[in-house]
Amino acid sequence: MMLANLLSAAQIIPEMRATERWQAIEEIVARLVEAGRIAESDRVAVLAALKQREETMSTGIGFGIAIPHASSDCVPEVVAGFGRSKAGIEFDSLDNQPVHFIVLFIVPRDQFQTHLRTLAAIAKFLNDRTVRDELGSAADAQEILKVFANRSQRG
Repeated sequence: MMLANLLSAAQIIPEMRATERWQAIEEIVARLVEAGRIAESDRVAVLAALKQREETMSTGIGFGIAIPHASSDCVPEVVAGFGRSKAGIEFDSLDNQPVHFIVLFIVPRDQFQTHLRTLAAIAKFLNDRTVRDELGSAADAQEILKVFANRSQRG
């Protein structure tokens, strides 16, 4: 799966305002609504699905990474958003460290294999320290998108 294909500059927040995980999830979902990737009428249902998943166990996986995700009947295809916080966001992560990179995605409810493949691809991508360094130093949404595109071509 090409992660770059899931994102556009409009779906990227180069510097998030959120300081904790619920705010962060709401901020990225709001961006996806603004970008036309989630219908305004589906915002509450998508947030509820993401929060339900998050309450079972934090999706803060360590190394400054969080991957909030859920299945929903509200999307016909995988929808993703990316947020970066240089200051860090309290996400109740497994390593108790603040999160700097968030990839949020929603998968159609009947696509369990796609859900697992997407989660694995994002985790593998962000597990690379060089990728995290490049994402951290990117100047804006376009540069962040280029990191995703360039890395997708190499890996």
